[in-house]
Amino acid sequence: MAETERENIRESTLEGLETAARKGKYGGRPPVITDDMLHTVLRRKALGESVEQIQPVLIIPTGKRKGQNPSVASIYRALAEHEKTQAYPEAVETAHTDFAALQQRDRSPE
Repeated sequence: MAETERENIRESTLEGLETAARKGKYGGRPPVITDDMLHTVLRRKALGESVEQIQPVLIIPTGKRKGQNPSVASIYRALAEHEKTQAYPEAVETAHTDFAALQQRDRSPE
């Protein structure tokens, strides 16, 4: 009986996640490093500053840690993600196109 109940909970959770995704809503914490912060980091790194020197200047704008400084690890993670998108722009464009097609398909009346 417990297995059946657990399976029902799992199914309803997946249905809820699917419905939210169709509406364009996704769970999870908001990103700590915003695009503006990333541009600031990139600009200052280009001028020769280290991430450790830049980190105290940045302020998290939203979320649980609003008003605090992001961790150095968060900055490095955002830089790595940025490098990935710069290294494989065609993959990013394909992913955006595929995602837009899925959203369009989900919105169209059947």
